[in-house]
Amino acid sequence: MKSLCKLLAVFGLVLGLALPSMAADPIKIGALYNLTGGMSSIDVPSLNGAKLKAKMINDAGGLLGRQLEIVGVDTKTDQKAAAIGAKKVLGEGIVAGIGYSDPAFVLPSAPLFQKKGIPFVTSGATLPALPAMVGDCMFLAPFGDNIQARAIADYAVKDLGLKKIVVWTDNSMDFTKGLSKYFKEGAKADGAEIVLEDFFMSGDKDFSAQIARLKGAGADAIFVSACPNEAGLSVKQIREAGLDIPILSGDGFDTELISTVPGKKLAHDIYFTTHTFRGETRPEVLEFIKAYKAEYGVEPENAFAALGYDAVGLIANAIKTAGSAKPADIRKALADTTNYQAVTGTITFAGNGGIPLKSVSIINVNDGVYTVKHVWNPNAK
Repeated sequence: MKSLCKLLAVFGLVLGLALPSMAADPIKIGALYNLTGGMSSIDVPSLNGAKLKAKMINDAGGLLGRQLEIVGVDTKTDQKAAAIGAKKVLGEGIVAGIGYSDPAFVLPSAPLFQKKGIPFVTSGATLPALPAMVGDCMFLAPFGDNIQARAIADYAVKDLGLKKIVVWTDNSMDFTKGLSKYFKEGAKADGAEIVLEDFFMSGDKDFSAQIARLKGAGADAIFVSACPNEAGLSVKQIREAGLDIPILSGDGFDTELISTVPGKKLAHDIYFTTHTFRGETRPEVLEFIKAYKAEYGVEPENAFAALGYDAVGLIANAIKTAGSAKPADIRKALADTTNYQAVTGTITFAGNGGIPLKSVSIINVNDGVYTVKHVWNPNAK
């Protein structure tokens, strides 16, 4: 009997030691990003922002007595790799997923999260149809393309006084095709004329044919719906051809490539929409910029760094609100999110179907210098 008592006491001690260890298992969030290839200039900062937010949460004591762990995968700007990456992180015991700055990579991956009932927050894909296409586990940290396209259309016509606009569209991406569609609708509604539409494909490096047609169009501006890789090249070749008309775009132009590829002298009279945070003095913004610079030695490269940070913040807020790290509870808390104070603006999902209604910043680039020219508020429309 004495031996049995000793054995039970030892077992109890071992169990007591094991329980805190089990309780300390991290809460895992899968992070799918294109860290190499054409999307890397915006996806790398986004993952950095996500990791930074997790680190700050962990340094403050974690969530529910546990640490956050970001399980990152590089899907190399490849749609097949996006699906493979999703399967990989879903096998890692994650409770939620984040990632991507383009719907072309969300669409092969997010439906796999939906099947498992695991919420997925895209940190940068702006296709407003994504929640309807994927399901109730799909959420957008950014605004929708319909919002940013109307913002740049309004600014172009009403503030810059532009009337005749050429539209170039990357015809291989859902994001770029949708953005052009919404821009044309907005520009026409404001009284501008679309004098020419032209197209190219992702990976194109020679825009000479499009430029020749642009020269003969009699336009006073061009809207280029492109992803980062083609953004810099298009600016470079338009300016090298001697065309000094304003170049307009969406958040695909929120990359250093539009100044580094053409060079600072050619990077002028460019206007693009992006996610609000540059030039703001809200406490959330100042804290983020200070922490990002301390962690990585540079200020946030673009708004996608802030969006990655916000995506993790949204999930962490849902976990805290629900008092649970179960995927179903996180999904419900995300769907009920109201007035979450993110770096890129106030986010409310409740009643919005997974898409927040947020302000849009209009950025002007002259001689490689980025300046906030206007903050467009959809609620004021």
